[in-house]
Amino acid sequence: MTTKSEYSNLEGLLDAAGRARSFLRPPPDYLPSEWAEANIKIPLGNAVPGPIRFDNAPYQIEPLNMFANKDVQRITLMWGAQTGKTQILNCAMGYFIAHDPSSQMMMQPSQSDLNTWLETKFNPMVDSNESLNSLVAKPRSREGVNNQQMKSYPGGFLMFAWAGSPRTMRGRSAPKIFCDEVDGYDYNAEGHPVSLLWQRAATFGDQRKLLITSTPTVKGSSFIEDSYNDGDRRRFYIPCPHCEQKITLEWSNVVWDKDEEGNHMPDTAVYACQKCGSPITDGEKRAALREGEWVSDKPFAGHASYHLSELYSSFRRWRDIVRSFLEKKATNDIQSFVNLSLAETWEHQGERVDDYDLAKRRESFDDKIPEEVVLLTAGTDVQDNRLETTILGHGRDSECYVIRHITQYGDPSTPQLWSQLDSLLHSTFETHDGRELPIRATAIDSGGHFTNSVYAYAKKNAGRRVFAIKGVGGDGRPIVGRPSKSNVGRCPLFPVGVDTAKDLVFARLKIQQEGAGYVHFSDTLDDEYFKQLTAEQVIVKHKRGFKYRVYEKIRARNEALDCFVYGIAALAILNVDLNTLADKVNFKHNGSTKVSEKPSNTTKNTPFVPKMGRGFVNSWR
Repeated sequence: MTTKSEYSNLEGLLDAAGRARSFLRPPPDYLPSEWAEANIKIPLGNAVPGPIRFDNAPYQIEPLNMFANKDVQRITLMWGAQTGKTQILNCAMGYFIAHDPSSQMMMQPSQSDLNTWLETKFNPMVDSNESLNSLVAKPRSREGVNNQQMKSYPGGFLMFAWAGSPRTMRGRSAPKIFCDEVDGYDYNAEGHPVSLLWQRAATFGDQRKLLITSTPTVKGSSFIEDSYNDGDRRRFYIPCPHCEQKITLEWSNVVWDKDEEGNHMPDTAVYACQKCGSPITDGEKRAALREGEWVSDKPFAGHASYHLSELYSSFRRWRDIVRSFLEKKATNDIQSFVNLSLAETWEHQGERVDDYDLAKRRESFDDKIPEEVVLLTAGTDVQDNRLETTILGHGRDSECYVIRHITQYGDPSTPQLWSQLDSLLHSTFETHDGRELPIRATAIDSGGHFTNSVYAYAKKNAGRRVFAIKGVGGDGRPIVGRPSKSNVGRCPLFPVGVDTAKDLVFARLKIQQEGAGYVHFSDTLDDEYFKQLTAEQVIVKHKRGFKYRVYEKIRARNEALDCFVYGIAALAILNVDLNTLADKVNFKHNGSTKVSEKPSNTTKNTPFVPKMGRGFVNSWR
């Protein structure tokens, strides 16, 4: 007869054997979305607590399932607010804890952001889900690690880092990497934090996966937008409930009424189908979302990238989004609406000059340059496969003439291309009154990939006033600073205040009447030249309560602008008084009067500030 004690022991052994068999039994072949619906409960305090159901957000299913796709290594979510990108991130982490154990690494922009995510998102998810809670080590227990730096579980660990601390990334690697709100990351001395983590995961080969999420920020400096464009660029198409054609939701198609006094009526908001014009209500949108699908516009190459705006959120009605827009508009904060709601980058409408208006000012010089020109300079920009050079003419009161813009193709690391530049810089140009003008000075940018080649060329041609320069950003710098020889070529290197020089150039381009400071253009210049000349605009940014101005590209190519700046810098290095020179030139006779040019001021401990320095620039602002 079995005693009560023996029965208890037998029951314990059977229970242990059952748990062992359960552990040894292979898990169901779940996709991540299926595993999440079977196991994840959304904690109280969220919009819809309880078991997760993707019917409310069907656009989340495909990106989440990409974690089980062996052909996918990178996933990018450029998503707006209220779309559930953090939920995808959390579900993927849970999947790699409970269903497919793997080591993981999570990075947030700052330590504060990391702590907030842990306390409000991740820890509540673990505490609310038995399948996760039973696996993640308990705090201050002997079974593993559970603190603010790491959490362990059978088969792996989850480590935490924040972009503002390179120390939290060193010596750490994992096959699964999650980077949240990446547009809040700053480059550090070692590079971009996302790239650093991804590189450290290279040893895991095909096992590694990277998820990056963020709302975008400013166009041209948004990491998430660059990553989205690097992937296959997927957008979510839904069928119009009226015409059944597939459409994407665009802000321009959200429409609403105004009352007789012109007041906005957000409660009347609907979506007007761009195919048939029929109004789509909130209820119709929710139904159409369940029939939606992701469509890419680039070939897939291991990187699935997704764009989604708040317009797709089942939890945001059209009227709510319109109200948000009107509130942002009233406070002059449209950028946050564009970034957070539309998930689009903000393009600053800064100070700029129109290329079309400048192109209309082209003049015919009839193979000779205007007799008002008394001096020529050149500016050369070095590219990977070419040299770009602009030849500028200068006259009384700094009236300027763009004589030529020449592109010479070749390898800047070989002497052949520099020989072509020699031929160009040895050229002379005849004025209409018969004077022969040489190029008196040339400034060549040394800040690219061929620095040593520029140093060698400038040093060899110093007698012909060929100067190596390097651009220095920031307001208030002189156009040209004191030269230094502390470089590998032991070549005089002139720092150029590029922002100050661009201020001068753009101020002159805005002058409409011929005369002082006006810029003339030769009809040899094509339309592309003017696009490059106006390829940047100045905008005002805010950082930590301070305003500062910065030039940003609005087009990819800006060589013409750079060459113009370098030509102005060459004139500043010469330190010539153009009006005095013009007085000495007799326009009624052939020839020109020789004028001595003062060398740059190199007095010890005295900064080099040429006559066309800060005061000159301010006079033209």
